[in-house]
Amino acid sequence: MSAHMIHRRQCFMFLGAAALLLSRTGSARAVGKMTMHKSATCGCCSKWAARMREAGFEVEEAIEADMAAIKTKFGVPAAMQSCHTAQIEGYIVEGHVPADALHRLLAERPRVTGVAAPGMPGGSPGMEAGEEEVYSLYLFDAASSREFGKWRGSKPA
Repeated sequence: MSAHMIHRRQCFMFLGAAALLLSRTGSARAVGKMTMHKSATCGCCSKWAARMREAGFEVEEAIEADMAAIKTKFGVPAAMQSCHTAQIEGYIVEGHVPADALHRLLAERPRVTGVAAPGMPGGSPGMEAGEEEVYSLYLFDAASSREFGKWRGSKPA
């Protein structure tokens, strides 16, 4: 066997191993780093963080004694509030917002404070127990809010 054939075979083996590695880790690749603020007693918040990690986000969980103060600090209007508040790339993410909506937000980069899933919609990421309901996501800033789509579970409705 010639040296050229050995070199070629090694190259193909390397490319195959690289492709296999990428196929197994591609979905775990971090697509954004966020900090999620939550109370120590909220279990659905940690479930939401787990769904975001599954979608490739890097999530740091910060336990807060006063979530109302956090929401005030980050400018989350009362009508948009939920149980946890996250920060990612200059945006605020309030509540059980699906990963696909965060991908869209980060791709479109609208001039808003953030995105919210007000309340705790049944079937939303982290709230999967029970019946799925159709819910609205909203883009918001200090002056207004506008719908960012209707969702059922983790997908657009």
